[in-house]
Amino acid sequence: MRRMMTIAAAAAALALLLGGCSGAPEGKDSTAPSVPAQTDALSGELAVSAAASLKGAFDEAIEEFTSQHPDVNITATYDGSSTLATQINGGAKVDVFASADEANMAKVTDPGLAADPVIFARNTLVVVVPKGNPAGIESLADLANPGAKVVLCAPEVPCGAASQKLLDGQGVTVTPVSQEQNVTAVLTKVRSDEADAGLVYKTDAATTDEVESFTPGGADQVVNSYPIVVLGDAPNADAAKAFVDFITGAAGQAILATFGFDSP
Repeated sequence: MRRMMTIAAAAAALALLLGGCSGAPEGKDSTAPSVPAQTDALSGELAVSAAASLKGAFDEAIEEFTSQHPDVNITATYDGSSTLATQINGGAKVDVFASADEANMAKVTDPGLAADPVIFARNTLVVVVPKGNPAGIESLADLANPGAKVVLCAPEVPCGAASQKLLDGQGVTVTPVSQEQNVTAVLTKVRSDEADAGLVYKTDAATTDEVESFTPGGADQVVNSYPIVVLGDAPNADAAKAFVDFITGAAGQAILATFGFDSP
């Protein structure tokens, strides 16, 4: 009898042991569903309106941003900041506006179409001349030489307002042969030998080896600040905020620096 009781006790202990091994760990429900992997919530169309001088840097920034958010499709429009501000005031559906100056940003924020823009870059002017500098333009004052064909941005465009401020500050009077609606057009005319010289941003001059450039005296006193903002009625507000955060963050700032923009 004692032997039978011992065998029964051992069998019971073994059953308990096997049951413990096959059960779920203490404190954990084996039937609980697994947690799905996190997915990128950003998607849809995103419309960005940016100053013409930002094209190279923003094209690269957009490529990097969309590599991180592949379901976001960005359409970028580049033009003079005054033109873009006019379009936005006229009802253009835009998510993000990046201006080359604060004055044209104010045309959008003052009517209440956006609020709290952030400065994300700065830029300065240089004189550009065709390769070889055939007209011998070597100083800002040379832009006033008789017969010198000088092209400038229009006064309402940020590069035009900055150019006039620079010229006035240095006491130089220039009668341009044309006034363009964006800085890219000024660079194009100088590059194609349609003008002897022009004033553009240093970042634009750096985009081509078909022109020569120099920084004129007083340029350090005329620095353009670039603000960016999410429009109040942005159709894709979440993606717009993420894009602004990207531009103002480390990755966006690194891209802008490679294109010659100064930090804010």
